[in-house]
Amino acid sequence: MTDADNNNAKSELKSNSQPNNPLHGVKLDDIVTYLEDKYGWEELGSRINIRCFTHDPSVKSSLKFLRRTPWAREKVERLYLKSIR
Repeated sequence: MTDADNNNAKSELKSNSQPNNPLHGVKLDDIVTYLEDKYGWEELGSRINIRCFTHDPSVKSSLKFLRRTPWAREKVERLYLKSIR
């Protein structure tokens, strides 16, 4: 197997590794930005009552918190999935 064949096999495996995951390939930054554009910080904070959305919110501070806090990230991902349906 050549290096090119090996790289193609790895790429194919990587792209097919989560075919049923609707969040596969979607960055957390894109999710937060989408939700902020759709709802605004005030509405987002009322839908998901977490401090990073209710007190001096920004995408950067929200990402920092959500990356460290799995339960909050799960709520944000759930709202994103509901809002894109």
